[in-house]
This record gives sequence, C-alpha cells and structure tokens, in this order.
Amino acid sequence: MSNRSYDLIVIGSGTAATVVAMGCRKAGWTVALIDHRPFGGTCALRGCDPKKVLVAAAEVMDGVRRMGEKGVIHGDAHIDWPALQRFKRSFTDPVPDKREQAYSRSGIDAFHGRARFTGPDMVMVEGHAELQGRHLVIAAGAEPVRLPIDGAEHLAVSDDFLALEHLPKRLLLVGGGYIGFEFAHIAARAGAKVTILHRGKHPLAGFDPDLVAMLVERTRALGVDIRLDHEVKAVRKSGSGFAVEVRGPKTTVTLETDLAVHSAGRVPALAALDLAAAGIAHDRGRLTLDETFRSVSNAAIYAAGDAAGGPLPLTPVAGLQAHAVVANLLEGKRAGVDYTGIPSTVFTLPPLARVGLLEAEARAQGLRFRVKYQSVADWYTARRVNEPCYAFKVLVEEGSERILGAHLLGPEAGEVINLFGFAMRSGLTAASIKHATFAYPSAASDIESMLP
Repeated sequence: MSNRSYDLIVIGSGTAATVVAMGCRKAGWTVALIDHRPFGGTCALRGCDPKKVLVAAAEVMDGVRRMGEKGVIHGDAHIDWPALQRFKRSFTDPVPDKREQAYSRSGIDAFHGRARFTGPDMVMVEGHAELQGRHLVIAAGAEPVRLPIDGAEHLAVSDDFLALEHLPKRLLLVGGGYIGFEFAHIAARAGAKVTILHRGKHPLAGFDPDLVAMLVERTRALGVDIRLDHEVKAVRKSGSGFAVEVRGPKTTVTLETDLAVHSAGRVPALAALDLAAAGIAHDRGRLTLDETFRSVSNAAIYAAGDAAGGPLPLTPVAGLQAHAVVANLLEGKRAGVDYTGIPSTVFTLPPLARVGLLEAEARAQGLRFRVKYQSVADWYTARRVNEPCYAFKVLVEEGSERILGAHLLGPEAGEVINLFGFAMRSGLTAASIKHATFAYPSAASDIESMLP
C-alpha cells in the first residue's frame, strides 16, 4: 500500500458523488473517488432506474386488465419475469464500466474497495492505499435500516428483489413504505401472491393520508394482502421458504412465504466509515451538518445525497445538494438548497404523488389556506383508461395565492405533479396557472379544475 494526497476525496459513486467529483476535477483539482460496490450508485443500478423498467411491464398488464371489459381482448397476457430481467439488465449492466471510463477520461483516480476514516483528513481504501484529502465528501448513499427482528438476516433487501432471476410464488414485504408498495404492485401483476406487513396504522408516511387510504384499497383490490398494525417478530427458515412470526392487534400468527423482503426504510450508509476516527459528529445515525452540508465538527468534511440525511431522499435532491457542495468548495460560498417545489412519487399503479406541504403540516404552521379535495373517477382522464382510482388535494394560501401543496393519485400523477412543482418553484400563483392553456385532452388539462 502507498499513501497519496488529493485536493478532494469522494466516498461513493452515485449522483451526488459524481457531480461533486466531476465538478471539482473540471476546476483542476486532484480528485479520488472510492466505492466498494460497482460504480454507478443506487439509483442507476439498484433503485429508481431498474425499478421503473419493471414498473413498465406492470403498467402494460394493468392496462390490459383495466381495458379487458372495454374492448381489449388480452388472452394469455402475462409477464415473462426472466425475459423482463434481461431487458432490465440492458440498462444496468453497462453503467459501471461507462462510469469508470468517464472517471478515467476526466483524470479522476477511482478506487474499488471499502473506505474507512483513519484520521481527520485520512481515508484507508481496503486493499489499495491510505489517502489524504484537503477536502472530503461523504456521498455513500443509504442502506436498509437494521430491524430488531429475530432472524433478520433471512430477509432479502430491495437489491435482491430487483435482481431476482425468478419471481417467487409467495412474496412477503416487511414495511409499508415506497419500496413495499412499489414492489407489491410489480410482483402482484407478475403473478405473485403478495403480502405487505406494516407495523403502524398508517402506511406511506409522508403522503396525504386520504389519498393513501384510497391507494390501500386499490392495492387490496389487486389481490395484495395488506396487514396494518402488524409487527414482524421473527423470521425462520422453513423448508425451501420462510416462516414469519407476526404480532397483530389481537393475536400472533405465523405466515409462510417463499421470500421475505425488507421494505421498512433506509438510513444513511455510515456504519462502516468509522466516523469517530475523523472526529465527524453524528446523531442517531445521521451526520450533523450545517446548512452548507459541512460537518459541524470537522471543517474538511462535507456530505451530499442520501448520506447527508436530508429531508427528501431523492436523486434530484442529491444533485442539487452536490452542486451546492461544489460551489462551496470551489468558490467559498455558503450555498444551501431550496427544497421548494420538489415533487416525489410512489410508482404504484396508479401512482401517488406529492409536492409541498401536507394539509396537517400547513395547519400546524398556522397558515390560512383553501383546500380542494375530490375523488374524480368520473373525470375523462380516469374514465378513458377505466381507472377507478383518481383523486387530488390542493392547498392554496389565502392572500398570496401561493400553492402550498398538491397531492395526486391517479393516471399520470407522476407527470402532472411536476407541473405543480414547477409552479411552486417558480413562484406562480394559482391564478397564473388557471390562465395557462394545456393540451386537451391530457391529464395536465385537469389542473385548472383542481385549484380551489
């Protein structure tokens, strides 16, 4: 092993890591980048992108079945899971080599191996070298939260589900968040018998509860067994599958499944870094940073993306944070990020989307606002595709006419929410949007009727 010095060391190779590394390298800095997993990060390899490829197949099945009583003869339409996975890999397999080649062309020294701090500005790369950095950026992404379950090691994680060569007949999902609902909608439409176990009474925390309740019913109608207020206590091997002990409100039961998947959330991937060796402050699994994403206890350290533990664990947010870090490093700025108008979507069928404040959050802040909440399955957008689940809730502030929040469930919600987000980020009022002219008939043309 040898010691090397750099202007910047970046831990991770996802969106945030790549933006920071490339930005500083273009400015002439010497840059090293480290990742123990294939280069590319979660979104491109093990998250957003491959998941959305699988969702595409589920969308086709959903459309065929919805329109089956409206003139579409589908016969034996089904998902060939191995073929779908081959298609998915055509997106993911090229990424690591392309990313490594991009680093090399840019003059970034890229290291494969685990990173571990050995001092305030020192990082040991497993099997390679000890590196010294004038600045260091933690952009290592997130990992599944550790669950206090006996036999938790038997739980597969989201990476495993997305890489399955063959879909099991019985799938059990531990947790009712993004991952659980999205995987349930994919797997059920691919023919699996799916169960979601959620330990609380309210799944999909962070989304409008009225719309979530509608999505839960739509998901149950798909054949997914959703059990709320059910906590997993133990997972044991049972023949070729698993026995899952579950405590419900009234009794404890054991469920048999072919595969049990951890879908109960993710946390910043910090455990293996030895933060104490670098004097990096953290609290309850999250780095303690100032508004510029700089460590409050070690001025050489910054963080971005999921590792920074920000308010929205989204790829676009990681990019925004990374650009702010680059500005702070290169120009000595005190840049933060404005999170106004950043939408998020659960890619179920139909999708559930949100931007801005929840109704309860707006009331807690003492804001005065109008609310329009409707279930509109009779609107053209839903009837055209025979979708029985279409609803919205929009909050507009009295006086300023600012859009405080928009919440959508239904066809193309993941696209339409972007228009609400753009309006909020651009400071457009509800009146301004009402004066817009949208293509008709399109889902976007519903926006005017959604405004209170």
